[in-house]
Amino acid sequence: MPAPKRQPDTLRIASINVNGIRAAVRGGMLAWIDQAEPDVMALQEVRATAEQLRTALPGWQIVNDEALAKGRAGVAIATRAPVSASHTGLAADELDSAGRWIEADLALGDARLRIVSAYVPTGEADTPKQDQKWGFLDAMTARLPQLASGGALALVMGDLNVGHRELDIRNWRGNVKKAGFLPRERAYFDRFFGPAGAPVEGVDGSTGTGLGWVDVGRRFHGEVDGPYSWWSNRGKAFDNDTGWRIDYHVATPALAERVRDYFIGRAPSWDTRWSDHAPVVVDYAL
Repeated sequence: MPAPKRQPDTLRIASINVNGIRAAVRGGMLAWIDQAEPDVMALQEVRATAEQLRTALPGWQIVNDEALAKGRAGVAIATRAPVSASHTGLAADELDSAGRWIEADLALGDARLRIVSAYVPTGEADTPKQDQKWGFLDAMTARLPQLASGGALALVMGDLNVGHRELDIRNWRGNVKKAGFLPRERAYFDRFFGPAGAPVEGVDGSTGTGLGWVDVGRRFHGEVDGPYSWWSNRGKAFDNDTGWRIDYHVATPALAERVRDYFIGRAPSWDTRWSDHAPVVVDYAL
């Protein structure tokens, strides 16, 4: 369905797992951009070089980080607002975060907005792939308080590959032992969104300290199923809206207070999609 009209004096920011930027552009992404008119896009699973990105998205200022393996992962931030600084890498060298985490500072008049495009590893329960995911979530836990220090306006977006609550996955009962909905994964998000500095008991029974960030989509929509942002290619998952909400805008409290609208750019039909994920778009009063 068409994107809603933007409210005056807002910045429209989209998070999109493009499932390959060149394929997305061939499939109709540019037409969606023309209609939705985002000012900033956090992109994941780009699978392209900086030169290929500039060719795919002419006219945008772009910062990106490629994965070490060609044709894999890749994150980028494309913006109409000027970038004053950017940073790649999430943690020490023992964690391979290449192509999975990029930060950029945007100068917006007298304000500075720090945004992140993140692509959390998918993981696979009880395998080394899941160990990589635990390490990535640990590194996020360490970085989030630094981003939020001093009451900063900060926003972490992306395909975070975890459905936080039962509301976030249509068929949650069949996924409680699978990566993406493991209780231990969900407990990280309990702490991300728990009251800052307070003890938080996770869904897995663990206890940690709340970080005070805001799940913009859940706050905006309340206690409802979804709205989902990814659908399996199996069966008729898209047609039946049997989806997962794994693409997020995660904001500091000061920024979350500036949210004016939130919508999922779901394609009108399965055959008109240009990615297996839908854009998650938020208007902020900035």
